[in-house]
Amino acid sequence: MERRDFSAPQKWTAEFIGTFWLTFGGCGSAVLAAGFPELGIGFAGVALAFGLTVLTGAYALGPISGGHFNPAVSIGLAAAGRFHPAQLPAYIVAQLLGAIAAGGLLYLIATGKAGAQLGGFATNGYGEHSPGGYNLMSALLIELVLTAVFLVVILGATGRRAAQNFAGLTIGLCLTLIHLISIPVTNTSVNPARSTGVALFGPVYAIEQLWLFWLAPIVGALIGALIYRGLRLRGNGGSGSGSGDTAH
Repeated sequence: MERRDFSAPQKWTAEFIGTFWLTFGGCGSAVLAAGFPELGIGFAGVALAFGLTVLTGAYALGPISGGHFNPAVSIGLAAAGRFHPAQLPAYIVAQLLGAIAAGGLLYLIATGKAGAQLGGFATNGYGEHSPGGYNLMSALLIELVLTAVFLVVILGATGRRAAQNFAGLTIGLCLTLIHLISIPVTNTSVNPARSTGVALFGPVYAIEQLWLFWLAPIVGALIGALIYRGLRLRGNGGSGSGSGDTAH
């Protein structure tokens, strides 16, 4: 998913914008619209919002940077041989800056009315800070599993044997489903940048628990990459070649 026909600054800018859009659109729907009296979009609406940000961002910016918008995705793609590891630091910095910019802008907007109550500010948490009261183990397991599946879907949808021009749709729908499953457990991360961007402007506990929403998605992404590489090798009769899924 690395693009070589654009300059490095263009790729970094695309990752900044895409991660900004994902964080602002997804978390913004949770902070501003989810609980709006009588007309709130609820969990399903927030899940759809996250999926739509990735879908639109992938089609608009994917041709420039590959459309990662997520440090765990970048790391998983590198582990799968789809992205050059030397590019990781710059991509992750761009993603973090985009998410932080989105969190800051969302904070300014959300506090722009008298008596504003931000609550959890769309941050991620476990234990008493989980929307459904789920413990650390539940949060760890769901973030691991869902990020691993997300990587398998991304790698499969962007492979050379995949249906053309449907990758963005597939990945966006996958992220929607991930949120439908896990919002009650952790408020859904699967993305360390998204978690960091709002945690910096949210309640103190969000920073204290942020470690999990870096560790679990990254480990999950590595697991997903290993699973996909194993499937690819097995599908090639163990040769490891001819799959059409090499780095591009």
